[in-house]
Amino acid sequence: MIETLKAYFDLIRAHFLPVWPLISCSGLMLAFANYGGFSWELTLKVALMGMLGFGAGFILNDYVDRNRDRLDVENALTRYWRPFKERPIPSGKISSKNALLLFILFITVISALIFTLPYPNSLYVFAIMLYSYGIEAFYQVKKRNQSYPIAQLSGRTDFTLFPAAGYLCYGQPDITMLLYMVFLYPWTMAHLGLNDLIDLKNDRARDMKSITVLYGEKGTVYWITGFTILHLFAGVFFMRELGNIVPYGFLAGFVLLSGSNLYLWKEKSPAAGLKVLPFFHMSLVIYAISIILDFIY
Repeated sequence: MIETLKAYFDLIRAHFLPVWPLISCSGLMLAFANYGGFSWELTLKVALMGMLGFGAGFILNDYVDRNRDRLDVENALTRYWRPFKERPIPSGKISSKNALLLFILFITVISALIFTLPYPNSLYVFAIMLYSYGIEAFYQVKKRNQSYPIAQLSGRTDFTLFPAAGYLCYGQPDITMLLYMVFLYPWTMAHLGLNDLIDLKNDRARDMKSITVLYGEKGTVYWITGFTILHLFAGVFFMRELGNIVPYGFLAGFVLLSGSNLYLWKEKSPAAGLKVLPFFHMSLVIYAISIILDFIY
């Protein structure tokens, strides 16, 4: 029983669960700030949808790649992302059928929560959910056979839409939501390139056309730095829509990302990528917390 529970924790990357509500609720807090009002009930609902939504995405990722993941030759990234350091489907601790059933359960609960939202907010968020899981599956399959990074450039739009979904639980499509997406998308691209750099040996073994397989280690560092610069540039415009606390949080995030990129240029290796990956994640958490604190104060 304990081993099975640990396997499910690995499946949903349980130690990252507190992060996803912060990101989804940062979008919601922006909507509260722009449209007025506040609701604890809606905040808790959005936090739960965010947590289950990202968990479902991780399950889908593992399910689609269940056969390719058996070809892994090293587990540095697995140890980072999974609390008990194992891929539960290839190891046989969770069957692919049970993983699929858990995914269906999660999206059923999320859908039920979505349809408690008023119209048209419920329609917006439900459409984002359908798109996100569809593009995630496309990303996993497309990167097996491509000459250009089509899978990567399109696939991480799901993450870009994550805080937008939180925003649309209360607000309407507007310039603030668009600027948040424009700000976040380059971060997701830099983050994806960093993961690909770290997982190079596995992607070669699985015959995955990742950024690093396509462009090499130095090319991936160019990719990461290029998108980081775009992210910082977009952040300047996004901050103009926000309050007085956010610039301090964004500055802290920018410092972490800048230092990480400098270290990557020095080392240009998967090992260096693994060392700076936590700082990329810290930057995202700092952004979300600063947006939430900006609404509170």
